[in-house]
Amino acid sequence: MEAASAETRTRVVALARTWLGTPYHHQASLRGAGCDCLGLLRGVYAELTGAEPEVPPPYSPSWAEDRGAETLRDGAARHLVPLAPDAAEPGDVLLFRWRDRLPAKHCGILTGPCRMIHAYDGHAVVETWLPPAWSRRIAYAFRFPEPSPVILPEPPR
Repeated sequence: MEAASAETRTRVVALARTWLGTPYHHQASLRGAGCDCLGLLRGVYAELTGAEPEVPPPYSPSWAEDRGAETLRDGAARHLVPLAPDAAEPGDVLLFRWRDRLPAKHCGILTGPCRMIHAYDGHAVVETWLPPAWSRRIAYAFRFPEPSPVILPEPPR
């Protein structure tokens, strides 16, 4: 899987910004109607590549702690290109863990130096500053794949 180019990462940021104002709705992924942090990521992925990465099973707000597994990281690794968190650039995905030794359970899309777009309970999708308290909680980073070019068949002659 080839990592997204700078041009594609710019497109990811533009796509993510079209989700701004989408109400928070747990497990949803529909721009303008509702999404959670994973739904935002799934929606941008689908718009970029033309297909949903995978449909997640139902999950509770505390799913990461309940299962004790790095479910979010493992899902991201199946569809995105892993990179070191300090190498993340605008258009890349950040995964956060809220407590040491607990799995990552929140994600956002980096939009600039210390800025990201994300969805969280009680708020619409927002573009916010990435404060030091959040930066310290970055556990993983990923880059979207470069979308496959669409090859149209030659018209009959």
